[in-house]
Amino acid sequence: MERIDERTYKFALRVIKLVSSLPHTPAADVLGKQVLCSGTSIGANVKEAYAAVSSREFSQKMSIALKEARETHYWLRLIKDAELVAANRIDSLIQKALEIKLILAKTVLTSKKPKAPSTT
Repeated sequence: MERIDERTYKFALRVIKLVSSLPHTPAADVLGKQVLCSGTSIGANVKEAYAAVSSREFSQKMSIALKEARETHYWLRLIKDAELVAANRIDSLIQKALEIKLILAKTVLTSKKPKAPSTT
């Protein structure tokens, strides 16, 4: 299975390409800017989590990545439903956003579980 940092990097690239293909209308400009910010922020926060110096910091950064993933999923659905791009061009990206959300949610949940005491 592909690591989440690589998966979010590839996702960010796809978001950039999508935004670059949006029509130049006031609505598309606003939605494009929103999804560009949140969609590229997911991977950046995952990378910061990997560099965390404590489990608490790791959990916080992954929680931020999860929030950004939720927001990105929202913006992508809005772009689709506003018919700013053809459904067949955005459906797989919406699915990827959902998958990333689920992975990050599981990661955050697991990272917040209390650690078992060491027996050594």
